[in-house]
Amino acid sequence: VQLVESGGGLVQPGGSLRLSCAASGFTFSRYVMSWYRQAPGKQRELVAVISSAGGTTHYADSMNGRFTISRDNAKNTVYLQMNSLKPEDTAVYYCNAQINSYDYWGQGTQVTVSS
Repeated sequence: VQLVESGGGLVQPGGSLRLSCAASGFTFSRYVMSWYRQAPGKQRELVAVISSAGGTTHYADSMNGRFTISRDNAKNTVYLQMNSLKPEDTAVYYCNAQINSYDYWGQGTQVTVSS
């Protein structure tokens, strides 16, 4: 199993970023995928979850409708569209797949929101 995140970077408050996670080594379309984030000195927290077919999504309350998770099963890729970014969104963002009760993680992509 391999998960490779991309798309992070430095953005000003109010800006947008789109993160991608390219998956390989498993049957992507069969599994729920998630995005988590971890800010410095804080525990890793759930950001969003998407069902295997993409029809059901769930978001942490703190995202307040600013983030959208989606997936393209033909490309084995899950996305996180982030709008109206705030400084408190600064964190390393991780892609997650739970397969047979085991959590697989990518290496993470840094998102920094600062003026």
